[in-house]
Amino acid sequence: MDLDVLNMFLIAGGTLLIPILAFLTSFFLWPAALIKIYYWYWRRVLGIQVKLVNYGNYRFCYTCRGRPGPKPSILMLHGFSAHKDMWLAVTKFLPKNVHVICVDLPGHEGTTRSPLDDYSISGQVKRIHQFVESINLNKRPFHLVGTSMGGCVAGVYAAQNPEDICSLTLICPAGLQYPTESKFVKQLQGLAESGEENPRIPLVPSTAEEMGQMLKLCSHVRFKIPQQVLQGLVDVRIPHNEFYRTLFLDLVAEKSRHILHENMNKITAPTQIIWGRQDQVLDVSGAEVLSGAIPGCQVEILENCGHSVVMERPRKTAKLIMDFLSSMQTTENNKKHD
Repeated sequence: MDLDVLNMFLIAGGTLLIPILAFLTSFFLWPAALIKIYYWYWRRVLGIQVKLVNYGNYRFCYTCRGRPGPKPSILMLHGFSAHKDMWLAVTKFLPKNVHVICVDLPGHEGTTRSPLDDYSISGQVKRIHQFVESINLNKRPFHLVGTSMGGCVAGVYAAQNPEDICSLTLICPAGLQYPTESKFVKQLQGLAESGEENPRIPLVPSTAEEMGQMLKLCSHVRFKIPQQVLQGLVDVRIPHNEFYRTLFLDLVAEKSRHILHENMNKITAPTQIIWGRQDQVLDVSGAEVLSGAIPGCQVEILENCGHSVVMERPRKTAKLIMDFLSSMQTTENNKKHD
């Protein structure tokens, strides 16, 4: 979720030249419209295209910029209840000659949502493999990036499809057994002990106030976000909240809860771990777990950063990814000359 709301106002009010009256009307009556305008504008500015591809009767929606070249293509997987556009802030700082693809994970945004689909991590990994095949991304090994839920999917994908990828970046991934319990996990334990029939899930807000609480949980940086923008962010999500609740229950079920932990010893690709020191959703102690299981992986801990690494530190994230890819290329070249 993009937290750079000040840019949104500048874009909607100035760059797009929306008449003042229309802007004010949208702001107070249809704040969700401004959120969509924001994403549309930045895709246009960054030269990013939205595309659809089918695998049988299943549809994937994704964005892409550039074409395959000498550097590995980068496939990015978003987090729980987010979508492909959450990567816009990072893509902005990636070199334009790098082929970048961001896909909506199963059931999210423009990708098919079906009550018959398997939304466990294993089910999502299978779907992403189908997506990779449908756009021929696996013609040559690519770099896979995932954050939070998407980080879990990326890690398990790398473990089960090692031939597809050349390297891997995991940003505060889910699916581990964390030595230290996070604030979020403790909240969930409290809700479970309360005995409520349908307890509120902190990551599935239904009011502007709950949205504000979720942003505080996910972000270490404190953004002063106007009430109307919070309402707009909630309005965009509310039609999907039933799906998010079902998905969340699938993710915390026994089949998915620790699936990355169970597969991390199978990851053979060069791996980079990025984590926010102040992550309150998935504790930073998970980085040590992964580094102990994946030989030679690089760990980057970002100070004064929470769970929303991609939104809080997009420039740093992009630089770390590109530096990692460059180091992999240098290592590969050295091997060829030995």
